[in-house]
Amino acid sequence: MSNLVLFDDLTIRPALLPFTFTRPVAGIRIGIQTLAEKWADALGQIPSYLTESYLAVKFPQKADADNWYVNGAVCPTAALQTSISALPVGSCLHTPDGLVLAVRTDKPLSTSPTLNDPYEFKAFAEPLTIIRNLWDIFVHNGDQIRADFARLTAGRQSAPITDPFTRCYAPENIFVEEGATIRASVLNAEGGPIYIGRNATISEGSVVIGPFSLGESSTVNWGGKMRSNTTIGPFCKVGGEVGNSVFFGYSNKGHDGFLGNSVVGEWCNLGANTNNSNLKNDYSNVKLYSYATGQLEDTGRIFCGLMMGDFTKAGISTMFNTGTVVGVSVNVFGSSFQPKYIRSFSWGGASDGFMTYRLEKAIHVATEAFKRRDLDFDEQEENILREIFNIERMGPPTITPLSILNSL
Repeated sequence: MSNLVLFDDLTIRPALLPFTFTRPVAGIRIGIQTLAEKWADALGQIPSYLTESYLAVKFPQKADADNWYVNGAVCPTAALQTSISALPVGSCLHTPDGLVLAVRTDKPLSTSPTLNDPYEFKAFAEPLTIIRNLWDIFVHNGDQIRADFARLTAGRQSAPITDPFTRCYAPENIFVEEGATIRASVLNAEGGPIYIGRNATISEGSVVIGPFSLGESSTVNWGGKMRSNTTIGPFCKVGGEVGNSVFFGYSNKGHDGFLGNSVVGEWCNLGANTNNSNLKNDYSNVKLYSYATGQLEDTGRIFCGLMMGDFTKAGISTMFNTGTVVGVSVNVFGSSFQPKYIRSFSWGGASDGFMTYRLEKAIHVATEAFKRRDLDFDEQEENILREIFNIERMGPPTITPLSILNSL
């Protein structure tokens, strides 16, 4: 069996910032699993990564004499898995529009493969889900929950729901892993499956509508309203109302407030009564800041909320505009709607403006956040944050955040 390496496509990775500041593209969670976890299941082995040099210490490449290099932005399908498995050495599988899906090679690669490389080319024309844009994460999340649910639960028996005060609709579409706790809640899986991870908790008075996924050791707090097409990754605490959104993991929205059509990275916290807008009053398409172009781009969608990078915190009653992008390690607070783009390592809010978040303070806060979960914020993690700080704060700004406060 060939060795599996997931590569960051050179055109897709910039479009998926700020999430790809801190992880390879395949580290993005969509559905129940991350893209990397999906490929590990599909091809039967733990992958390594071909990614940015500053991420490579934490996410190293482990290549040998026979390698599959697979595009980390692509969701696996049975047909694609079969085509990749059948690739001969020295060949490349690509989409009709020229996106490299996979190559098989007997040499380690130092850069991501392209159609300019000397391979035997084969086209793959069947439908695929490819995460090319930030909004693709929540747009395709419901379908990916369904796909992951079918694969992860096939041939398995759900743990029973024994609480007499919990009401289940379409219980055949609900799967509960061992150790999970559900109390006095409503689970409605008529419109799609509900997956409850190991040691997860759904607290009293919660309403959960499928498709929905709750990760390992995560909690839906009392009275939580979890709308469809939502994923809560592992080790999260969520409350209030959440719809068509994805939490990668280790992040909290523990109190009331609305979050819709949004993606939240790891190690984030949304203060009590934090809300976001996901629909403009005139029903026009939402524009979203793009790191790839340095300007607002039309998403082609009327629903689009908040994109929040890792290690970012929002104070109580923070209000986020329709289509807001917040970078890594931001501390945002204050009254009135926040800008549609907030640069990484910013401290402040729309009312009083922003200053640079002191790097050593940001590292201290990240270290404390890890300690609260009994984890070690080690040198690898610290060096990644330092590199992102240098990229974002030391380089020239691509856009002035406050200048687009109302550029809707």
